[in-house]
This record gives sequence, structure tokens and C-alpha cells, in this order.
Amino acid sequence: MAFAAAGVQAAGFKLESPDIKAGGTMDKKFEANVFGCGGENKSPALKWSGAPKDTKSFAVTVYDPDAPTGSGWWHWSVINIPANVSDLKPDAGNASNANLPQGARQVRIDYGTAAWGGACPPPGDKPHRYVFTVYALKTDKLDIPQDATAALAGFMINANKIDKASFTAKYGRPKAK
Repeated sequence: MAFAAAGVQAAGFKLESPDIKAGGTMDKKFEANVFGCGGENKSPALKWSGAPKDTKSFAVTVYDPDAPTGSGWWHWSVINIPANVSDLKPDAGNASNANLPQGARQVRIDYGTAAWGGACPPPGDKPHRYVFTVYALKTDKLDIPQDATAALAGFMINANKIDKASFTAKYGRPKAK
């Protein structure tokens, strides 16, 4: 009976954004401003609800499985978000960390920085998918090195995951003329 109740609760874990519609196309302001991309490199606001009651912290990741790397591309990784937090404000991914909840920390992503790295698919590629995920974790803190990669953070996130909620949005750039 307890298992059934946990399944019902877990089914209610939900992630959404007031800035990006699930299944929709991301705005140019979320595009990177490197590698020929000219966006504002702002991270979107995210909100989650229905987390399991035994959650001790959260982590958030954004991943592009369509990047032409052979291994995808990590655009954002935030760990150690306190359990009493249920959102990330607009531009929380700023490298200053000023907009992050107290105690939260950004992890180095594939751009080589510990900050939001906006969408920047190659011009003319079919629009890429960006998978936004919040993880409910069974630990207060992931104790990983300051220079850890998003892949290492992902390993530790998954090792401590109770549940997760995701949505996917798309972004593409026209072929260069």
C-alpha cells in the first residue's frame, strides 16, 4: 500500500517554465552569445511542484541530445538547491550566481563555464531538443569538486535521485547565407 501511495505522489512531480512552453520553441534570448550565436544567453525561469516528501535537495540540468558531438551537450547543471526551493528565477544561470538560491551551485558545462550556456545549434540543423530536468534528491548536498564536469554531476545526481520531472523544448537557427 505504501508503494502505491508513493507512486501516486511521484506521478505528480512536475516541471514547467513561464518562459518556455513544453514542446514549444525557445526564444532567441535563451540563445548563447558565442560560436556565432547572437542571443542574450539568459536562462529561463523554472518552477516545479509535487516533489516527493522525502526530498532533501534538488538539481536541475539542461541537455541537448542532438548536438553533433557524439555525446550531446550540457547547457546547464545546478546542484544543491535546498529542498524548500521550488523555482529558479529568470537568469539564475548568470555566471555571477547572484540569482541562484542560497546554497545552490552551478557546475561546469560543455561551454567550459559554471553558468547557463544558451542554445547554439549549427546553422541549418534540424531544430535541436533541449531537455530541462529537475531531480529530487535523497541527500542535502552533492559533494563534488569545484571543477567537476556536468557528466560527473550527472552521475552523482542519478546515484542520489528519488524522482525527476522534465520537459523538452526546441531551438534551431537558419542556414547561413
